Amino acid sequence: MNKRNIRKNEVISLAIMVAAIIAANLLGSVLYMRIDLTTEKRYTLSDTSKEILKNIDDYVFFRVYLEGDFPADFKKLRKETKEMLDEFRAYSRFIDYEFINPSESNNPNERTDTYKLLYQSGLNPTTLSDATRDGGSQQTIIWPCALISYREKEMPIDLLEGQNGNSREQVIEASTRSLEFKLIDAVKTMVSRKKASVAFIEGHGELNKDEVMDITRSLSKRYNVKRISIDEKITSLNRRSYESDSSVLIVPNYDAIIIAKPTTSFSEKDKFIIDQYIMYGGKVLWLVDPVFATMDSLRNQSSTMGIALDVNIEDQLFKYGVRINNNLVLDYNCASIAIVTGQVGGQPQMEYYRWYYFPLLNAASENNIVSNINPVKADFASSIDATTSDIGIRKTPLLKTSDYSKTSGAPVLISLEMLKQRPSQKMFSQKGKNIAYLLEGCFESLYANRMTQQLLDSEEIGFKDSSIPTSMIVVADGDIIRNQFDIRRGTPLPLGFDQYTNVTYGNKDFISNAVSYLVDGEGLLSVKSREVKIRLLDARKIQSQSTVWQVINVVGPSVVIMILGAALALTRKKKYTK
Repeated sequence: MNKRNIRKNEVISLAIMVAAIIAANLLGSVLYMRIDLTTEKRYTLSDTSKEILKNIDDYVFFRVYLEGDFPADFKKLRKETKEMLDEFRAYSRFIDYEFINPSESNNPNERTDTYKLLYQSGLNPTTLSDATRDGGSQQTIIWPCALISYREKEMPIDLLEGQNGNSREQVIEASTRSLEFKLIDAVKTMVSRKKASVAFIEGHGELNKDEVMDITRSLSKRYNVKRISIDEKITSLNRRSYESDSSVLIVPNYDAIIIAKPTTSFSEKDKFIIDQYIMYGGKVLWLVDPVFATMDSLRNQSSTMGIALDVNIEDQLFKYGVRINNNLVLDYNCASIAIVTGQVGGQPQMEYYRWYYFPLLNAASENNIVSNINPVKADFASSIDATTSDIGIRKTPLLKTSDYSKTSGAPVLISLEMLKQRPSQKMFSQKGKNIAYLLEGCFESLYANRMTQQLLDSEEIGFKDSSIPTSMIVVADGDIIRNQFDIRRGTPLPLGFDQYTNVTYGNKDFISNAVSYLVDGEGLLSVKSREVKIRLLDARKIQSQSTVWQVINVVGPSVVIMILGAALALTRKKKYTK
């Protein structure tokens, strides 16, 4: 083969290669493909997310403030966030984003002004402290958050999960795992034309608005949250409209209602109104204390009594499928309380003791409501049993105590003297007790076969003796939803945060998941509860073998390229020498 033909073949090969590269790039710009080789499909969008993205009708813009010079683990969070947004763009042309460095300016005044604007938008920074080579420490302010905009609306997104005593690497892994839910939940909230409505019921001694302030703020991001009194008004929970044929159409006013720790009796008429709300498809989160007991009674005395509390809804809940027992559950796996044991320098000295009446509840099933949440802190909780009368109702336990539990029937003496006792195996000999249940199906009315013919014939009342398919959640502890108050300022604290031990429990996640399940179904919760294995690096191996792996990473690629280059040169020399 002469030199002209060789050159011609090389030109043709080069042209074919260039054409193939151009074609591949053009095809790649039109088609988006990503192969997920992880066993749990960590990088594959859920069907729920895809459906939400495909239904977007206008531009959704993300401004992500994870840009700048920060540690490698936060660079990983930035990379994962960008890849997740790219996944979103593959399913919707209306998704767009930019990454912004809020600390880019060298002018401290400009940086301060930028930080103030971000604060006002609802974003919060985090301060990192990293060791320097000279043995000191360096403080870095970063903003692991984003702002999502849709038409005239804007909403902040916190990309970083709570610390909860975990290492920074674990926090980043947890944040990465929850990225899809946080971002797609924000998209769904923004593009929804009408917010679902949730109402806290008042009028029966329920928790006041300050006691549920934190969860109300959290729920208000996704729902229209109100506080209402039934006041025996038949239109308080169901609205009525007249059709053209003079028939009455009855539909619930709210997608879900929350009954949080009632302490006075429900009238039969209020019970009837709640019952008919359920019959027409209404959802209810019941948070009920069958035994009255509070820590306030132990502030100035060493003992108090737990007394059965009759709020006149036991028969109603029994009819729907559960029985709340008049007892208190004690658990060896419990939270601690602070007790003043003396003074040092004029300041009270505190010691912490296990308080068995504050059990830490764990998931009682694999339901998405309780999947991947921290233990839930209860406060004088009672046990709850599923009844066997309603065969058509699906009953799923949600929360339970540990297998080192016991129960004390009301009335029960609650004494701080218990703190001095050494726990024994006999003391906590009972298996885990269920504290919360999810009930789903078609419920029979409490008032079936009890109504007069006149009331049955009334179109305005519209009595139904059996519900359409619906659901409810019953929790035998009203304090699960109650936030603490700062002991100095008196302001509400985040739900689940215990200011005395500085531990954050899973109460907020549980309530948020419960309301989400009742209102939206399993869709988004299935995204949030996806099981992703955290594969952390071995810290000991990193420390002992860091130099070896650095050399391999730096020298290895160069050596491989040199070997391939030498092999190619020898092959060409051998081929064209002939």
